[in-house]
Amino acid sequence: MAETGASPLPPTPPTSLAHTPLTRAEQFVWLTARVLEQRRFAYHFLGGSADAVETALAAYRNADEGYGHALAPDLRGPVSQPLHTGQALRVLDSIGRCGGQRAERVCRYLTSVSTPDGALPAIHPSQRAYPAAPCLPIVDTPPSDLLATGPVVGLLHGNGVWHAWLFRATDFCWQAVDSLEQSHPHEIEAAVAFLDSVPDRPRAEAAADRLGRLVRGRRLAVLDPEELKDAAAYPVSPGCVPGGRHFPYDFARTPDSLARAWFTDEEMTRSLDFLMAGQREDGGWPVLPHCSTRERSPQRPWAPGIALESRPVVTIEALLTLRAYGRL
Repeated sequence: MAETGASPLPPTPPTSLAHTPLTRAEQFVWLTARVLEQRRFAYHFLGGSADAVETALAAYRNADEGYGHALAPDLRGPVSQPLHTGQALRVLDSIGRCGGQRAERVCRYLTSVSTPDGALPAIHPSQRAYPAAPCLPIVDTPPSDLLATGPVVGLLHGNGVWHAWLFRATDFCWQAVDSLEQSHPHEIEAAVAFLDSVPDRPRAEAAADRLGRLVRGRRLAVLDPEELKDAAAYPVSPGCVPGGRHFPYDFARTPDSLARAWFTDEEMTRSLDFLMAGQREDGGWPVLPHCSTRERSPQRPWAPGIALESRPVVTIEALLTLRAYGRL
């Protein structure tokens, strides 16, 4: 007989739900994730509050309205960085809070760190005083970077944000996208993030069609995971470590992305099957290698805890992609 005042035991989940990909991922998140990722998971999959996500995200915001404090785990330290701020905008966009005065304040920070042509650098020199992944070089005069700028500009356009900085940044993105010839897969991803939301839809569709032919022609996406058994079938792009290949779902995160037209239904199904199969026994998805470095082996994390912080982020993104395609 239970003691008076004892808390009731939680209900036992039905056997049919006990080992689904989502419930396994939930256990992984509660076991390993930061508060922000716990609240993001709760919002997206458990009916949690958007306010709770925004409160957790606010802990990473600085007085300059940028974001720091290792929000993106590969950059440590408190200083604001475009990489952190882009991640913050993605979180805000996912909960429907990427607009209004909040976005205007972020744009003021982005203006303060942008290059002369209005683009964002990958890493601002202020990071020099703090640890960073060896594959992220820190220079005194960082170049304009499509990888940093494209996704941010796309998100802001997708949320109807208008700011003086956006005009210059948009012009930079168009020039960068139009000049992509022998591109790296990550540049294509950034270009898609821009093209999916930029207002000039006819121009975006034409640019996406050209990039799709480039992706297929240069075999930048693994169209049949079975062919990975042949190392020569999909050569790793320069700048990627062994294993750092891309799949259709990396480019077309949702069915309404312009990149979805690049792949047949069969190719998309195979890639989503491969993504689903990537869930590990502990319920999380792995952090796949994405850049090369001479300083350290790509098979080892460059600092303790980086993979532990990163895996819940990757896991949530994998789940969101699978759900967008009706796979959860």
